[in-house]
Amino acid sequence: MELILDLLYIFVAAYTFYFLALAIRNLNDKSFKNELRHVAYEDKENLAIIVYAHNNKKTLGNLVSELKSQDYPLNKYRVFVLLDNCNDGSQDLFVEENLVHVIDIKGVGTIGKDQAVATLLEKLTDNDYIDAYVFLDADRSIASNFLSIVNAALKKDSVISGETVMDMKYLGIVDRIKAAYQKYHMNFIRKARSLFGLAAMADSGVFIISRGIVDEIGDVDFKDVNTELKYSLLLSKIKCRCSYNPNIQTIVHPANYIFRKPKISYRLDLFKNCLPQLFSTNFVFTEHICSLIYPNIWLLLIIYAILFNHSLTYHFMVDVKLVSLTFVVLVAAFGISLVNAKMTMEEIGYLCAYPVYSIGHIIRNFPPIRYFVNKILDKGNESVSSEKYVVDVIITTAKKNNLNYKLEFIQKDGMSKVKLMRKNKHFVTKSHLRMIDALQELKLILDDHGAILRICSCCSHFQPCVDGTTNMMRGYCNSQYPSPSINNEQRETVAWNTCSSFSPAKLNNLIAEIIQASNESNNSLTNK
Repeated sequence: MELILDLLYIFVAAYTFYFLALAIRNLNDKSFKNELRHVAYEDKENLAIIVYAHNNKKTLGNLVSELKSQDYPLNKYRVFVLLDNCNDGSQDLFVEENLVHVIDIKGVGTIGKDQAVATLLEKLTDNDYIDAYVFLDADRSIASNFLSIVNAALKKDSVISGETVMDMKYLGIVDRIKAAYQKYHMNFIRKARSLFGLAAMADSGVFIISRGIVDEIGDVDFKDVNTELKYSLLLSKIKCRCSYNPNIQTIVHPANYIFRKPKISYRLDLFKNCLPQLFSTNFVFTEHICSLIYPNIWLLLIIYAILFNHSLTYHFMVDVKLVSLTFVVLVAAFGISLVNAKMTMEEIGYLCAYPVYSIGHIIRNFPPIRYFVNKILDKGNESVSSEKYVVDVIITTAKKNNLNYKLEFIQKDGMSKVKLMRKNKHFVTKSHLRMIDALQELKLILDDHGAILRICSCCSHFQPCVDGTTNMMRGYCNSQYPSPSINNEQRETVAWNTCSSFSPAKLNNLIAEIIQASNESNNSLTNK
């Protein structure tokens, strides 16, 4: 028990001084202010603006008009609008429109932002014009210098998320509380972390990323707020952290406001699965993993209350005065954090009410209560986020023998791993953010034993396909066996297929080539 209390004190003390450091650093944001002074003088990048819309006709027309009125050279940006199964007449806005490229997705239902964006990125793969992508939701509104600010920010960072501004006046009480917390989180936590050079979470509503990084990773992951967090971790892992920039602002109408925050359970699962990778030379990635377990206000208060009670009665590693001092530092840090958070007194009042909302939210989502509420509301149980798929594969041993194995692809709680099985023996890789990383681990182990995994992703004829997934398991076969294709078209395949025309890729694995290219690109970016 004594050891547990010692660890709890170390945890809250470390978080308290981390919070204090953020509060003090946030007082000096001159770097962002200086950036605004030079936006008009920066060399202009070629930007591809990608707007996703699903029945957003009212706000979409306004956003397109604002994009066409930017103080940015017209020959330096192109606008692509994704209409995802819109039935509100959104397509009528572009009947006589020549400056906007419209992709109208019909006849396949609503495919969602993730797949719609992936479809467009696949079409833009060979477009050498593009230097960076700017993703916007159709419910946003922007200023006339928005693209100029984006361009200036790209000179410093390759991956950027921006600030979402909303007018709380027309929101209900609960939404005002959530909006106040979100504003505080952006103007304090995210901004201060960015000033320290730490990673921020990607926000698909306003997100900028350099073309080269998309080519390296092969996709973006905009399925939901949880996958955006996972995608942010992946960016940190390859040393292309997402940076938050408060100068890049989009305005959301109150009617379209949605409170977005990753689930606690999802954060904890990510932390647990990333724990084996915690001790890395990549400090930003390591810190990003640790930031997943930040405590909420109730947990902090409960821990401090336990520590006060124990230190008053029993011998403890520190005196009660030191516990009190640490708590006072935390309270002072909160006060300092409000100085440059750009919040009104009314908004601060709503922010102070957020703990009440959060405890109600926790009670509402307590498993037994959630079960009965869902029963009453006829929502049913949520499905477990776990998928498995087993395929037959062939491995060529060092003695040139071909042996039959089974390969199981496992995705659970947002993490991926593969399991190699033969009779009563099996090998399971560690958990990875991407399936190709799990395959890479398996490939390296087989290499050590002189063996070759004879699947498409290890073949020289395989070309990965950008299909909207982090794992990138689809692709094309460029083999001319047994005869050239009549239409000279690439044949679609998947990463785990095996055929008689298998030819080991350079480095014995195409995955290794992808990762090697990614590392080389990272080095070149660092040198620049």
